[in-house]
Amino acid sequence: MRILLITPPLTQLNTPYPATPYLKGFLVSEGHTVFQADLGIELINRIFSKQGLTSIFQNCKTSRKTSRSARQMLIRQNEYIDTIEMVMRYLQGKEPTLAMRICNGEWLPQGSRFEHMADVDWAFGALGNSEMAKHMATLYIEDLADFIKETITPSFELSRYAEHLCLRLPELDPLLTALSQPESLPDIWLSELIQEKCETFNPEMVCFSIPFPGNLMGAFRCSQHIRKNAPETTIVWGGGFVSTELRQLKDGRVFDYADYIVLDDGEPALRALISHLTEKKDTSALHQTFRRNKNRAVEFYPGRKELSIPFVEMPAPDYSDLLLNSYISTIEVANPMHKMWSDGRWNKLILAHGCYWAKCAFCDTSLPYINCYEALPAERICDHIEAVMKQTGCSGFHFTDEAAPPRLLKSLSEEILKRKLTISWWTNIRFEKTFTPDLCQLMARAGCIAVSGGIEVASDRLLKLINKGVTVDQAFNTARHLSENGIMVHAYLMYGFPTQTLKETIEGLESVRQMFEEGVIQSAFWHRYAMTVHSPSGLNPQHYGAESIVKEPDNFANNEIAFTDHQNIDLDHIGEALRKATYNFMHGHCLDWPAKKWFAK
Repeated sequence: MRILLITPPLTQLNTPYPATPYLKGFLVSEGHTVFQADLGIELINRIFSKQGLTSIFQNCKTSRKTSRSARQMLIRQNEYIDTIEMVMRYLQGKEPTLAMRICNGEWLPQGSRFEHMADVDWAFGALGNSEMAKHMATLYIEDLADFIKETITPSFELSRYAEHLCLRLPELDPLLTALSQPESLPDIWLSELIQEKCETFNPEMVCFSIPFPGNLMGAFRCSQHIRKNAPETTIVWGGGFVSTELRQLKDGRVFDYADYIVLDDGEPALRALISHLTEKKDTSALHQTFRRNKNRAVEFYPGRKELSIPFVEMPAPDYSDLLLNSYISTIEVANPMHKMWSDGRWNKLILAHGCYWAKCAFCDTSLPYINCYEALPAERICDHIEAVMKQTGCSGFHFTDEAAPPRLLKSLSEEILKRKLTISWWTNIRFEKTFTPDLCQLMARAGCIAVSGGIEVASDRLLKLINKGVTVDQAFNTARHLSENGIMVHAYLMYGFPTQTLKETIEGLESVRQMFEEGVIQSAFWHRYAMTVHSPSGLNPQHYGAESIVKEPDNFANNEIAFTDHQNIDLDHIGEALRKATYNFMHGHCLDWPAKKWFAK
């Protein structure tokens, strides 16, 4: 079968999302002819080009309410049109000598984003011209994105597409209303891109991987175009958003756009679906798949254990077809870990399917992507590393595990050193005591440059309540072992968990302040807790001191649950206080302030 795999707009701009490379590697091994495309980066390159910006400025709509910044950009449009292609080449790594010209502050037009430019002396140092230029070029691109959002379409953002329509989306009507409106300029270009792919590859099946809410509208737009222009093509949806939010799907109107919607691992579901379509097997052969029957009712065909495919049998991901030289590296904020997310082209690999812990109360532990744990042997991982390096010519790796197992990291580091592979890598961990100084030193020797991990609530009572399996002191010691071996440490933190008091939040911030002060973490970010339907806290909120605001499941998407723990706490104020404090800590400022000072109103 001829299969086209699509990542719809938009995900990261600096590196491909790994879903379609993994699917392509598997489907090619099954004997299919497979092509893949990341329409997000292709759309970005079409917009941010001389021709693209010319069309943007010609078609923009202004009024008396148009911001002063947008009006100034319209006046200076020729400066943007004349500089855009060289800036994109710089962000693609093709014009490194442009850095000095960008940094001198005279060549690039500067809009409102530059008013909030990072403290460049702290962020980049006296000789950091390359990174400072990348930061300034990013602000320039963000100014243009703001202009497009204000004057062309409110749906446009750099790393998401109409996400405001897709967050907490209980019903389809807002999306269907948006789809019925005249296409904006980016919509037209997206339709042209999907048409080009279909004409070039002539697929019998088009599969859309939808990892995030910001990819959903792009999938709808592309599917709508295929339905109209190639109605005989089979359209399949899957991916992280689908697998978490559409498990209780009832609204059959979505099947006006997709023929099948598959949950969880795409490989067994697609194998079963292709068998159903090509061998004319009945629908009972389907695996973890929704469809609409002849009576226009939504049907779901659950998975069968015998159809699952062991993770160890999966081939290496296949990154061919993707336009690797078109991705752009950006530095939006001066946070060292956020920089790693957006700067540089990282090959994404998975060391182990699922999570070896799979007990945290806030996590989707009831779903297979978390609770079905299976690790690859270190030898197999290194085989994949070598295969992907050969494909991409890139030696940087992001191991995207939920939590990389310490024992596996030990054997992997030993295998990397045994094979004399020169790679740089980073991953997510749990701050557990098995990360000894010796293990951290071994990881650093094998190329580990950074880790991220959840300290979450930074309170021993709450860590026990959420079943994290670590203590604050344990996280402190593990972070120290990593940092002392030159491995950058980023801490994920959480506020607003049920029963978490303001006093405990302040104590948590104090723990974070001490970690920054002693240099055991270099980066941190606070997330507001969200109760999800697939997490232990969502399945049994009473156990955690919360009460869900009960309602029937929605017809389309179901994920976040509204709840109360009957506390009168201003979480918006708390979130802002935590953000400001942590920003200052990362800059080395205000480390002598008492933590409670940040929360004063």
